[in-house]
Amino acid sequence: MTDWSVQTSFIGRHSCLAVAAALVAAGCAGGGGMSGGSTGTGGTSPGATAETCPPGGGCGPQTDTETGGTSGPATGTTTAASTATGGGGTTGGEPPAPSCDGVPPAVDAMGVMPGTIAFPNPTLEHITILWPIEGDENENAEATVRYRTGDGPWRAGPPLFRAIPTTIGAGAWDNRFAGSLFGLEPDTLYEVEVFVSDPDGGCAVETAMVRTRAVPGLPPVPNEIAATPATLDGLLASAGPGDVLVLGPGTYGAIVVPNDGAQGDPLVLRGGPGVEVQGDVRLDGRSDVRVEGLTVYGKIKLNGAVRVAVVGNRVETTGDGIVAFTRAEDTYIADNTVLGATAWAESSLGVNGDNVGEGIAVTGPGHVIEHNYVEGFRDAISFMEGGAAEDQYSIDVLRNDIRIAADDGVEADFCHHDCRVLENRITNVFVGISSQPSLGGPMYVVRNVIFNSTYVAFKLYRESVGDVLWHNTVVKNGDAFAVYTSDAVGRTQTRNNLFIGGPGGTYGGYGSGSGRVFDLATLYDQDMDFDGVGSQTGTIEGRIGPVSFASFAELVAQTTEKNAVEVSLGVFDTPPAYPSDPMLVLAPPDLSLAPAGAAVDAGVALPGLSGVSGAAPDLGALEVDVPPPAWGPRL
Repeated sequence: MTDWSVQTSFIGRHSCLAVAAALVAAGCAGGGGMSGGSTGTGGTSPGATAETCPPGGGCGPQTDTETGGTSGPATGTTTAASTATGGGGTTGGEPPAPSCDGVPPAVDAMGVMPGTIAFPNPTLEHITILWPIEGDENENAEATVRYRTGDGPWRAGPPLFRAIPTTIGAGAWDNRFAGSLFGLEPDTLYEVEVFVSDPDGGCAVETAMVRTRAVPGLPPVPNEIAATPATLDGLLASAGPGDVLVLGPGTYGAIVVPNDGAQGDPLVLRGGPGVEVQGDVRLDGRSDVRVEGLTVYGKIKLNGAVRVAVVGNRVETTGDGIVAFTRAEDTYIADNTVLGATAWAESSLGVNGDNVGEGIAVTGPGHVIEHNYVEGFRDAISFMEGGAAEDQYSIDVLRNDIRIAADDGVEADFCHHDCRVLENRITNVFVGISSQPSLGGPMYVVRNVIFNSTYVAFKLYRESVGDVLWHNTVVKNGDAFAVYTSDAVGRTQTRNNLFIGGPGGTYGGYGSGSGRVFDLATLYDQDMDFDGVGSQTGTIEGRIGPVSFASFAELVAQTTEKNAVEVSLGVFDTPPAYPSDPMLVLAPPDLSLAPAGAAVDAGVALPGLSGVSGAAPDLGALEVDVPPPAWGPRL
C-alpha cells in the first residue's frame, strides 16, 4: 500500500558507496547499494527524482537529483512541537557537510557496507531513519545526521543508534543503524542528510526529502448531516468522504462505521453535549475516518484501521478503551479522556493482579498517541506483545497524563525500533514505562515525569536491548532505577536523568527495593553518565553490571557515571513529600527544578534536542525557565 503522506524522495548519494572494489570500478549506478539485513519496514528506494504527489494534492518542492537543490518548504497548517524537545537544536554552530573523500572501500567484514536507507512512517513531529548495513564486525562505524528546511541552516540530529545482529528469546534483528529526528513541525518538508563511515573502510552519504505528516483535520468542504439515534445507521450506510455526521442529543447503541473517507477528506462522526453511546464504536478496517466528541460507554476499536483519527472523546469502560489489537497504521489518538475500572490497591498490582483493561493499545507503525488522560487500567497505554506485535516502529506516545495503572503506565513492549515515549506525566503506577523487550533499539524514553511507581520506573526485561533513556525525572519508593531480572539487558544508554528513591517495602507481593540508586546487575555494554542520583535513605549505594558501589565517590570512580551528580528532593523548587506509602492515591507534584539547585546546567548537550535555557542542559524532564508540557487533553 502506498503511503502518500510520506512524500519521500531521494536526492541521491554524494559519493560512491565504496563497499567493494568492483563497485568503485563501476561507479555509483542509481544509488542502490548492497543489501543489508531484512527490515520489514518498507520505504522508498533511492534514485527517485521528485516527490511523490498524493492523489488530488499538490507536491512540495521539487528536488534536484544532482545538486540536492530545493525551492523552499511546503506550506500548510502546522502546530508547534513542545519546547522541551522541539527544534532539534545543535551546539557549536552549523554542522559541517560530510564527505567520503579519502575513505577507502570496505575490503573485509571489518568495514561497513551500507544497504538501502529508508524513512518509514514519518509522524507529526518525528522522522525515523533506518539504514541496514553489512560488515562492521568490530562495531566502530558511526552514522550522523543533519537536516534543514528549505535553504535554512543545517541542524544536527542525534547520531544513529547501532543495533548489532542478535537473537533473543523474544525475537531477532539484523545489522543496522536507526534513529529519529525530534521536535519537527507537522506537514513540513525536511532535507535529511545521513552519513555513515568506518575507519576500516566504507563510507556513504544519503540525502532525502522527507515530509512530516499533517495534523489530521476536517474535510476541506464539509457536508454536515444531522443524525439521530433512529437515523444514524442509515446515514452511515451511505456516508463517504467529506461527510460530517453530526449526532444530536440522545442515547445511541453500538456504532459500526461501514465506509471509508479519503486521504485529506475524511468521513467524520461528531458528537457533542448530550450524546451518549451505550456500546462499542467499531472502526475495524476503516481508513480516513475521524471520530470526535463522543461519550462512549464501551470501547472504540480500530483493528486494521489506516489514518483513522480518534480525537476529543470520553470513554468510560469496564474493559478496554481505545484499541487496535491487529495491525493498524498511522492512526491519531489525541485529546481523549479514557477511564477504566481498575482501582489503586495492593490486590490490583502486577500482571496477575485484580486489574482489567488496556486504556489505549495499538500495533503497527506510525501511530501518534498524544495529550490523552488515561486512568484506571491494567496498562494505560500499550503496544502488543509476542506474535501479536506487528511492525511496531515509528510510534509516538507524547504528553499523556497517566494515573492509576496497576501494571504498566506505558507498555512499549516489542518495539522494533524508533518508538518514542516522550514528555508524559505518569503517576501512581506499578511500572512507569515497560520495554520488555526492545528489539535492538533505539527505544526512546525522553523527558517523562514518573512519580510513585511502586515496583520499577523502567521495566527493561526479557533481554531488552537498545533502550535510550534521556532527561527523565523519577521519584519513587524503594530503588530509584532497578532491573529485577536474571535476563541480560544490553546496550542501555542513559543521559541527564534524575533518579531518586528511598526506603522501600513490599506491596502486593512485590518488593520495591531498599533505596539503592541503581540495582542493575544484569546490564551489559551499558552507556550511562551525567545522571543525577539520590536516596532518602541518606546513602548512595547500588550496582551497575558487575560493579557494586557503596558511596557516591565509588559510583563515580568505578562505573561509567563519571559525571553523575548527587541530588535529593531539595533539587525541586517545591520538594514533594517522599511516597513512603505508595498505595495512597497521590496527586502529581510539581517537579520543576529549583533555579539554583544541583541539577541546573549539570547535564551534557545531546545533539538534536533543544529546550536548553542555560549554559548546559538541566537534569531531568523539566528545564528551568522552559514551560512544562501541556499534559493531557488540550480541548
